[in-house]
Amino acid sequence: MVNLVIVSHCRGLADGVKELADSMANGAISIAAVGGVLSDDGGYRLGTDAVRIGEAVREVWNPDGVLLLVDLGSAVLSAELALDMLPDEISDHCLISNAPLVEGAVVAALEASVDHSLTVVNQMAEAACKFNKVMRD
Repeated sequence: MVNLVIVSHCRGLADGVKELADSMANGAISIAAVGGVLSDDGGYRLGTDAVRIGEAVREVWNPDGVLLLVDLGSAVLSAELALDMLPDEISDHCLISNAPLVEGAVVAALEASVDHSLTVVNQMAEAACKFNKVMRD
């Protein structure tokens, strides 16, 4: 099954999105959360860390693939760098999604949990940006 990596500039946001996505997948897939940058005092500050993203990909990787869901622009750059640092046999089965982070992660978790392919999981996650949250007249 496709697994997920949630990448955010904020550790709390990444962990929260992971918690929500985990609840939707009901334990059927592996999801890793990578948020923030380790600071000198042992805590986390805002930012992204390509090395930690790469470690998360390795943690959840399987041949079906890994979908990375990101929050903002530089998270994409860090995710791209992380994939560049991984061996081709891993990175060739990974995809950075253009999906909205929260809605995309929920949809991706559901789609991955029913064993859809990496391409389908990503397509459905990216389609989440078209969901109406509030119906207007």
